[in-house]
Amino acid sequence: MHRQISAPVGAPVMGNRNRGGVKASAVRLLSLCGAFGAIALLGITVAKAQDAEPRSYSNTPVGLNFLIAGALYSQGKLAFDPNLSVADANFHSKTGLLVYVRSFDFAGQSAKFDVIVPASSFSASGPAISRFRVSVNLIGAPALSVKDFANYRQDLIVGISLQVSAPLGQYDSSKLLNLGNNRWSFKPELGISKAVGPWTFELAPSVTFFTDNTDFFGGNNFAQAPFYAVQGHILYTFQSGAWFALDGVYFSGGRTSLNGVKSDNEQRNTRAGFTVALPIDRQNSLKLSASTGITSRTGSEFTAVGVAWQYRWGDGY
Repeated sequence: MHRQISAPVGAPVMGNRNRGGVKASAVRLLSLCGAFGAIALLGITVAKAQDAEPRSYSNTPVGLNFLIAGALYSQGKLAFDPNLSVADANFHSKTGLLVYVRSFDFAGQSAKFDVIVPASSFSASGPAISRFRVSVNLIGAPALSVKDFANYRQDLIVGISLQVSAPLGQYDSSKLLNLGNNRWSFKPELGISKAVGPWTFELAPSVTFFTDNTDFFGGNNFAQAPFYAVQGHILYTFQSGAWFALDGVYFSGGRTSLNGVKSDNEQRNTRAGFTVALPIDRQNSLKLSASTGITSRTGSEFTAVGVAWQYRWGDGY
């Protein structure tokens, strides 16, 4: 059975039923809202803990600008509260991404500032959740010019980052499913990258905190517990500059509550995939990626494929 995700599944909670009926409907809505909340984030692959991002803390010459245009297609199913008899709810989404990155010198180490602006298509289309990210390498990645960077060889890099998602996406409180979430999120992360010859091994634990959505589906208060995640990557870099990565991520948490009533929808999910980057010339490169769910308790179990074109310019280019 194929269910349309745009159906008004939460409508009964707004009706004038008896107290028991309203309570049952509220519990049903609570169970569903966690799954729909996760699906609303699928269009932006680098958002939240589900997204594996290789080379996030690799050293980059300072003074460079990167403009990235990409597209992602996702399809899969919703994994609901185990106590709720709802199954086989399928979805698909299309997302376009525009990303700007600027590298700079921070206390003698390399750092980057990212702005990610997605546009998604679900049962509706429009701007989704915008993200802003600052990453700073603490050791092993000195701030270098393009000329000096030619002699750099990576050993061990340790860095930190803070990602902020702003409530700028399309949002309508009369709808259960939205491209935006009407809330802020904050994701601090630690990144460790170790190079051994052409191989690089990366590990990045993180936690994502959310503010409440105080105008969720008819004026309700929607809250979500933090997401805890750890992602790992094994990369091989070829002499041509092309590289290949095996990606994996495990995340848990994210339990939701509606008006203070907690739902049994804590997520414990595992994903795996790969990324391939191909340099075209000195300024252009192409990136291909794919990932799929390995295990999923609640939330979303989906497969995603993406393609992105990167153009860089700046000092030395």
